[in-house]
Amino acid sequence: MRRPWVVGVSGASGTPYPAAVLGGLIDAGEPVDLVVSRAARLTILDETGHPFRDAHWKDDLAAWLGRDPTGADVAYWPAGDLAAGPSSGSYPTRGMVVVPASTAACAGIAIGLSKDLLQRAAEVNLKERRPVVVVPRETPVTRSHLEHLIALHDAGAVVLPASPGFYGAGAAASARQLVDFVAGKVLDALGVPHSLFRRWSGELGADRG
Repeated sequence: MRRPWVVGVSGASGTPYPAAVLGGLIDAGEPVDLVVSRAARLTILDETGHPFRDAHWKDDLAAWLGRDPTGADVAYWPAGDLAAGPSSGSYPTRGMVVVPASTAACAGIAIGLSKDLLQRAAEVNLKERRPVVVVPRETPVTRSHLEHLIALHDAGAVVLPASPGFYGAGAAASARQLVDFVAGKVLDALGVPHSLFRRWSGELGADRG
């Protein structure tokens, strides 16, 4: 039985993060169900110059990732399709990642709003006690945002802010290395093997060779 990871992309800035997570899951041979919110489409267009359209999602995904996903086990569900597979607890998934997670997405998931498929799928995975990783990127945060993140934590989600570490390359770290660090931490939280960053060796400076 196919049991995909659901990857939900909300409208916060930071489209390189889901691209790296998707690439890592594909490289690991993991099946993926992708949900892109309406706001995320605007962010993808603004940050990459590429549209993301329901009818042309395969071509648009390839342009966004910069790689041909042909042969990868990737399915796409429109965010407005509340009858989609991931909207039901009986639909088998391994868990879900919301990356990046906007303040609106965090609030909607925390209170069970289910205004679109992304929020509904996250709520379903929480209630089914499956792994859910939420990656907030916006900063600074308000008290209400912190309260929603606490609610998500208490509901069983892993709250994993997009906070890259620098010990792999120090101040000379490239944007790609910083993005891959966060994506790698997401995959660690899911238990998916990867080689997106050098792990801390316990020796100062050893990882900057």
